[in-house]
Amino acid sequence: MTVRRLLVPLAVVAVLLTGCAADAPHDPPGGPRLPPVGAGLDYQLGGAYDPPAGVEIVVRDRGAASLDGLYSVCYVNGFQTQPGELDTWPGDLLLRDSAGDLVFDPDWPDEAIVDTRKTDEVAAIVGPWIRACAADAFDAVEFDNLDTYTRSGGALTRADAVALATRLVEIAHEVGLAAGQKNAAEDAQLFHDRAGFDFAVVEECASYNECGAYTAVYGDHVLAVEYPDALPRPWNDVCADPATPASIVLRDRDLATPADAAYAFATCD
Repeated sequence: MTVRRLLVPLAVVAVLLTGCAADAPHDPPGGPRLPPVGAGLDYQLGGAYDPPAGVEIVVRDRGAASLDGLYSVCYVNGFQTQPGELDTWPGDLLLRDSAGDLVFDPDWPDEAIVDTRKTDEVAAIVGPWIRACAADAFDAVEFDNLDTYTRSGGALTRADAVALATRLVEIAHEVGLAAGQKNAAEDAQLFHDRAGFDFAVVEECASYNECGAYTAVYGDHVLAVEYPDALPRPWNDVCADPATPASIVLRDRDLATPADAAYAFATCD
């Protein structure tokens, strides 16, 4: 579970958006079904629970079960290691610095950065996770940390990220899953056009004024999550803003379950 910030100035976003024309968002022909437009959303990476009334889309970790009758999105941390799963990765697939030490995300020190230059080898690890999501009856998969290259000290490039994302999206489509871009507003157009992502799952786009960077590319197929500890304006104002995606949820930052006192959940009525 990660919360990312816009790492490239919005002027660069504009350059990327004007550099190539967006294809209209669409359900892949004869392929996966996209999330229902404007449907109620819940984001449950901190633990699975029965969603509140009105929820039609649920995002859960790949280790959790999908939900019958709801559109279920499977979370996969494909570009960094999940907390507690470092030992499941071959050491030669993790990025190392000049001293031979593993490179970790500075904001998430329990997540090592995957060497995205090794597309086939990494896909051999992540591919079975994607196929397991399909076998568990999820409808879609979201890939987190597409912007890992920005935290690699220059060792990894945007092109490396696009190459790996393209392969992972291909695997998702092969097993009938829609593929969701996670965050990375500055690269939205590129990931849509080059890697083939179908929709976006985004954190704090309202807080950081990024929602338009996603909707310009994915139209109504944007699932948005906000957190109250960083919300710069009242929730009702966010809901009333025409730039806000229709499927949006306010969750506590730890994504706790309802049994936890820190649990928070709100949608736009």
